[in-house]
Order: sequence, then structure tokens, then C-alpha cells
Amino acid sequence: MITFDEVVKIYPGGSTAVDHLSLELPTGKTTVLVGPSGCGKTTSLRMINRMVHPTSGRVLIDGQDVAGQDEALLRRGIGYVIQHAGLFPHRTVLDNVATVPMLLGRTRRQARADALAVLERVGLDAGLASRYPAQLSGGQQQRVGVARALAADPPVMLMDEPFSAVDPVVREGLHREFLRLQQDLGKTIAMVTHDIDEAIKLGDVVAIFRQGGVLAQVGTPQELLEHPVDDFVAEFVGRDRGLRSLSFDSAADLPVRPVADAGPDLVLDEAGRPVGWRSAAGVAGTGGVFTTADSLRMVTDLAISSPVGIAVRVGADGKADGIVTHHDLADFLTARRGQRAAEPTA
Repeated sequence: MITFDEVVKIYPGGSTAVDHLSLELPTGKTTVLVGPSGCGKTTSLRMINRMVHPTSGRVLIDGQDVAGQDEALLRRGIGYVIQHAGLFPHRTVLDNVATVPMLLGRTRRQARADALAVLERVGLDAGLASRYPAQLSGGQQQRVGVARALAADPPVMLMDEPFSAVDPVVREGLHREFLRLQQDLGKTIAMVTHDIDEAIKLGDVVAIFRQGGVLAQVGTPQELLEHPVDDFVAEFVGRDRGLRSLSFDSAADLPVRPVADAGPDLVLDEAGRPVGWRSAAGVAGTGGVFTTADSLRMVTDLAISSPVGIAVRVGADGKADGIVTHHDLADFLTARRGQRAAEPTA
């Protein structure tokens, strides 16, 4: 666990970057620090590995104050990923990733063998190991940066805007890779981003900062979307927070109508799999289907984008096994909201 205990950072000239921050980052989870530019989130991150020293207060890792630890040894035990990967341009991919293991005393051969294994884990082909950073795409460089941070198997990782320097398509792939890796590895991760959508998607816990380095609210993504503490948080998480909060609710309990209720307009193939909707112009695609494992947000998106206002559910075999009209979905969401409003608060 990483703990900020009444941490203050005041720079020369009197500018307060972090104002009495008390925050716990749970072990094995991803905590995302998010907020507008200049709100102290990166300063807070860098105090964990002593790249920035607090004016007052303490930063602790598993109960040990980092101020009493040797800076070099502390940093070797913490993975660090930044924008643009920050790779050594004169070293190959393999040697970039092997850097920290060698500093920790592993032989060159063992460090390189470990580096190859980590490259594979982050989805990079071993054939890239002999290349230099300039020979890689932006997405590949960022994966190498993550691999280098993981190479010594640190229990703690710091990530400062790690995915902001790549295009949206590559970024989406890196998000999927990150979630897969974290599910497998369970690191204690502190991540900084200015993108609330990224924070909601990747964080187990999200800490929203306001200007002046003040912590505005901390909670799970769902808590922040459904119960913003004030107007600043509500505005920051977005006016569509009600729709986005549906991402955390399963479609498993959503009642569906029989497929036959769709009538002849729903076109199925010989195996009963949805093909599309029949219209005067021909057959238009369904726009997608959902399963019981998907979220209510996906069903809502499908119903809204469907040419007939109907989302089609399929089973594990891909066969259509139910439909949901946008009217039925609206009734379900309204009833669900009423039930939640009636539930006692803690």
C-alpha cells in the first residue's frame, strides 16, 4: 500500500502544488490520479519515488517512509513509465529492458533472458529485440517502456501519462494490453492522466484533484460517476456520467423478449445467427449483438444505434436468443433507478 499522510509541496516563490494530501493507494490495484493541468497529480506521483521531495508530510510504501530510504535503491524497486517511453536511444530494445535487472546484480545473460520473456508478455515479437527505439512505432516504444518497468518484477509501478503520446487506435490496444497485464500481475500502480475516460476505464480507484493540489474526491469509477461530491467533480467526470455508469452493470438481469417478437424483419442465417434488419433498401447490419456477459451501456448503445431500436442478444453459440427494444430498456433502467434510490445509504 502507498500512503500519502498530510503531504504538502510548496515550491520556491510560494506556489502550492499539493495541499495536505491524505490518500491510500491499495495494494495490487490501479489508482489513477486525474485532474486539470497544474493540479498536483504528477508532483504527487513523483514524490513516491523521491523525484520530488515533500515540504511536509510523509509518503509511505507498506508503512515505510520513503524519505528514509536510499533514493537509488528505492527507484530500482519501482517501475516507472512515462510519456514517449523515455527509452535510451543508443541501446537496443533488449538492452533497454535489461537495464534495471543488470543494475540489481543479474548477469548480462540472465538479464537478457528475462527481458525477452517480458517483451513477449507485453505483446512484442522477439524479432524486435535487436532494434533501436527510433526503428519502432510509437505504440511499440510505449510497450517497450512498460516492459522495462516490469523487467525487475517491481511490486510498485508509477505511470505518468503513459498512453497520451499515441494515436487513438494504438491507445485502445495499449489499454487492453494494460488491463490484461494487470489482471495477471496484480501490481500496485499509481497512474497519472488528464483524461477522465482513461481513468474510468483503467482505474480500480480514481482520485480527482482540483486546482491548488487539493483532493476533490476519491472512489471507484462507479462511485464517482453515480455520486459526485460536488459540481466540480460532476462537471469533470462529464454530463453523460449516467450513461457511462452503465458500463459497470451487467446485462445478465435484463429481461428480453422472444426472438419471434422481432417478426420477419430480423434476418437470421441457417444456424439462427443474426445477419441484419430487412428494409426496403435491402438488409442492413444489426450494428452488433450482446451477451449476458456484456454491460448495460453496450445494450443501450446497440438499441440507440439500431435502425429499428432493437438490440439482439446471442448465446455462446452465436444464435439469437432474445431481443430488447429501446422502450423495454428505458422501462428497465427507470425501474432500476427507482430501486437504487429506495436503497438505504450507508
